[in-house]
Amino acid sequence: MSKLRKINVKTWLPIVAGGYLLLFTFYAQAGGTPATYMRLLTDTIPSSPKTAVPGNADSTRKADTTGRKDSTLHIDSLRISKDSLDAPVKYSAEDSGVLIMETGDFYLYGKSKVDYKNLKVDAQIISFNQKSQTLKAYGALDSTGNPLSKPKFVQDDMETVSDSIFFNLETGKGLVKGTFLKQGEMFVYAERLKKVNAEEAFAWRARITTCNLDTPHFAFRTRKLKVINNKLGVSGSAYPEFEGVPMPIGIPFGIYPLYQGRHSGILAPAFTSSEDFGLGIEGLGYYKVINDYVDVTTKVNLYSYGGWLLNANSKYIQRYKFTGSLNITLQNSKTLNRFGASKEEFSKSRSFMINWTHSRDSRARPGTNFSASVNFGSTKFNESLLNNPYQNYQNQLSSSISYSKDWNGKYNISINANHNQNNNLRLVNLNLPTVNFNVVTFYPFQKEEQIGTGKWYEKIGIGYSGNIQNQLAFYDTAFNFRRLLDTIQWGARHSIPISLQLPSLGPLTLTPGISYEERWYGQSMFAKWNTTTKRIDTTISKGFYTARQAAFSLAANTRIFGTYLFGPKSNIVGIRHEVRPTISFNYTPDMAASYYYDLQVDTTGRKVRASRYQGSLNGSFSEGAFGGVSFGIDNLLEMKVKNKKDTSEPDRKVKLLDGFGFTSSYNFLKDSMRLGTFNLYARSTLFDKINITATALLEPYDTDSMGFAINKLIFDPTKFKFGRLSSGNIAVTTSFQSKTKDGKEAKDKQLPVDPFMTPDEQQRQLQFARANPAEFTDFDIPWSISFTYSLNFTRAVKADYSGFETRTFSTLNFNGDFSLTDKWKVGATGYYDVSGTGLQQLSMFITREMHCWQLSINVTPIGRYRSFSILINPKSGILRDLRINRSRTFSNY
Repeated sequence: MSKLRKINVKTWLPIVAGGYLLLFTFYAQAGGTPATYMRLLTDTIPSSPKTAVPGNADSTRKADTTGRKDSTLHIDSLRISKDSLDAPVKYSAEDSGVLIMETGDFYLYGKSKVDYKNLKVDAQIISFNQKSQTLKAYGALDSTGNPLSKPKFVQDDMETVSDSIFFNLETGKGLVKGTFLKQGEMFVYAERLKKVNAEEAFAWRARITTCNLDTPHFAFRTRKLKVINNKLGVSGSAYPEFEGVPMPIGIPFGIYPLYQGRHSGILAPAFTSSEDFGLGIEGLGYYKVINDYVDVTTKVNLYSYGGWLLNANSKYIQRYKFTGSLNITLQNSKTLNRFGASKEEFSKSRSFMINWTHSRDSRARPGTNFSASVNFGSTKFNESLLNNPYQNYQNQLSSSISYSKDWNGKYNISINANHNQNNNLRLVNLNLPTVNFNVVTFYPFQKEEQIGTGKWYEKIGIGYSGNIQNQLAFYDTAFNFRRLLDTIQWGARHSIPISLQLPSLGPLTLTPGISYEERWYGQSMFAKWNTTTKRIDTTISKGFYTARQAAFSLAANTRIFGTYLFGPKSNIVGIRHEVRPTISFNYTPDMAASYYYDLQVDTTGRKVRASRYQGSLNGSFSEGAFGGVSFGIDNLLEMKVKNKKDTSEPDRKVKLLDGFGFTSSYNFLKDSMRLGTFNLYARSTLFDKINITATALLEPYDTDSMGFAINKLIFDPTKFKFGRLSSGNIAVTTSFQSKTKDGKEAKDKQLPVDPFMTPDEQQRQLQFARANPAEFTDFDIPWSISFTYSLNFTRAVKADYSGFETRTFSTLNFNGDFSLTDKWKVGATGYYDVSGTGLQQLSMFITREMHCWQLSINVTPIGRYRSFSILINPKSGILRDLRINRSRTFSNY
């Protein structure tokens, strides 16, 4: 008929085809489906044919095919064809492969694949011309007329799905029609897309979006678009459309970032409005990548009344060595005096804040560590921040810079610089520096090579711990360098514990101990009642002073178990009670009496005992000798229940009380009030949901009319009266949430944690999530709620020693959300002062899930600054700055 023939791969003809290929292409190597490789010198692309060449093929052409898995021809040395490709080609076809030897055309049919360098092509039909090195790919229709296997083209991070593909493997140029292109997070549809090289492509009549639906929710239409791989896309005039409906607005040109990874660029601002600050823009800045280890982010807030805030944040990291960040903020506040509190129209203030975190990788220098967490600034900084209700009420700041070194686990030293400040009192305390040196317990009498049971004295252990502190304090509202020097204090303490390990006496464990402690002071304080002014005057003397204390003890502890078993019909197997009693005999001589004195505190002549070292860094030793017993009981209560769901599974343990008990003491050497204060505590986790902790101090003695203790025990069993509570606290924390929509248990949704993110950055990220809850909601959970309640009370002596007063604090923190529909969710978070001041802070949100977009409304009706904001923006990080926002802030002051 003709010279064009169909060749089945299961026949012996592939061997003959291999001979033809050898003559025409000098060298060839082929294998069978599903995958074959074309070597460096390949001229044609064999495959596994199962169908004939299309009927419209030239009948004068010859065809040859190979396909048997064992039909491999290998030549050791041949000349290289000039028109050969420069890299292997991996290819396969589900149906068949046909080679036209005269023209060098090769066809693959049925789910064909070609893999060449960084290029991958999948299509229903692929053809390749060896002479021009041109590749063509087409889709097909199934028996019902629906599209089948549209050609897919992948090169580096660029991915397209098209109606047809024309590509030159040698030049890297190509043309695709009716194509969908994916570049990072960006999706582009173009009627025609022309690739001029591996990096650049031009699109005609394109649609740009980040929505991955066939009919996207939004897009930008343009006639001309240039795409630079992994860099950016640039278009001519474009107009947006929503749900396929064009908007009557347009832009003269468009720039669409396609960068992968971090890169320098401008940070778009958000607009706001405030009665106190005026109109403003927030977050305008620039992100700069300095090198692979350091970057800098600079932001500025500008307000129409003249206020501004400048922030510079730098993050640095070197893997396996260290990581950290430095954040510096300068704030110039200018707010309107709306309530006439001042004659001036505006109130002005300047403040600053410095945040520095640094941590060293433990693998950098084993045994040595350096870390820093610095939060230092003006005490008025937090209260002047706009749109940040959490920091507005952050009244405590603290910092720590620490260096530590360990010598083979025997000795260790740490040097710390600490800082804390109270923004309400405007008081700043600095510890510069604090040095701690410790010697781990060693056994001087123990032999290096122990043989048999050692002597009792070989169990004697000796340790040492030393501490040196330096502190200065000042009020930032009345800073004076000379006054600052007057506040400098220093102190040191040395402790030498001696222990002896004794063998257990059955269930009883005995532990004797001896300790010696010495404290050094840099000042001495003497207070005296002034009969003229009717108040206490204090005199401080600088110098070097010492005090010391010794203690001797013998402690014993054991464990007692008890179990109550239920009947076989009960779902409860039993209740187990574990009791852990402890008792210790202690003796502490009175070595502090020499620096205690009587101090008159009121006009009635009432006197109290005061120490010359009261108020110092290390505090003062207690006056009086102690010779008595300390005792306590700790309890654990748990229950074992049957597994109702699966009787083959073991019984389940449920803890009723994780621990409850008390500790106290009795001093035989005191002439009165020998029984000590009882420390009560309890902790439990109910149903694995509710965490409860409670502590209290129970005073066994009664008080006089002014609240001072007297030698009279409070003990009346008939009225269940055992002592009086002087202080206590209880905290309850719980959270509940529904199952997910698929019926599974919901997991806590956490913010993504960067392992190289510093703790301070993680804290700021958490604060941002709390301030913008609408952006961090989980629509798979229909509802969730959590709250924390705390109650504290204490009886404290009044400042003028005229008696005692009870101070009570009770607060409630809550957070929750629920879904109105599958796409709408509302929630709230707040802080309520139960003690009497009422609701201190409340933030509410409502958010709408719109697939590739999100709508969030945040309202703060109660707080230092009341505010609301509406934000609509795409979810994609590329178009994050393409947003519509409206926000306003109002002050309560």
